[in-house]
Amino acid sequence: MLWRSLEDRKEAAQREERLARMPKGNGFSVSLCERTPQSIPLYDGKDFIVLNDGLPDFSLYDLQNLQGEIYQELDALGRCQGATAMLHASMTPKEEREDIGEIKPTGWVQHKYEGIVDSKPPYLYNRCHLIAFALTGQNANEKNLITGTRHFNADSMIYWELQVMKYLETCDNHVLYRVTPLFLGDELLARGVEMEAYSVEDAGKGVCFHVFVYNVQPGIELDYATGENRICE
Repeated sequence: MLWRSLEDRKEAAQREERLARMPKGNGFSVSLCERTPQSIPLYDGKDFIVLNDGLPDFSLYDLQNLQGEIYQELDALGRCQGATAMLHASMTPKEEREDIGEIKPTGWVQHKYEGIVDSKPPYLYNRCHLIAFALTGQNANEKNLITGTRHFNADSMIYWELQVMKYLETCDNHVLYRVTPLFLGDELLARGVEMEAYSVEDAGKGVCFHVFVYNVQPGIELDYATGENRICE
């Protein structure tokens, strides 16, 4: 039908336009947190901010060459450096998550805050997966776990993770996904994570975001140098 033909041509043109916005080159891209960490604003009360108008910093070379999962080595302080994956529904785990209590990521200074933290028991910190277990099945991988507040993990990061999960459930497409923690100086607790996602086959029509999510807990003051914490005065 004519209307379908016009719609297909319009979608093809939009796809080409989105692809044209992707950086060219012959090497893999580097996240904003790795290139210019000082460009990430300090927390000012918002759980997240949008970066680069929401367009990930992936390149066409990334889309054409990245495969599987990549977890960067821990740095000299034992801190996670980032994780990237070419996600597909076939990577979704079939088994239940196993215990990861033996992993103690940097900045792990755990305390309970009854009436402030909404978990039971009300522990402040979670072991936060850079790439969620539900996306790849990676669980007790120390290269994929950082110390994050309950709010950061269960309220903020999950909002973006669910967009990717729901998309993968509906199609056979891939999503290029990268999560990079931000540590300032020698701090042991991440200020937050940069999250990028781009659905490959439809050139970002299904999923396309680029955000920085802050590692905070309302009502609690965090010392990012050590992970120590206390009730706000």
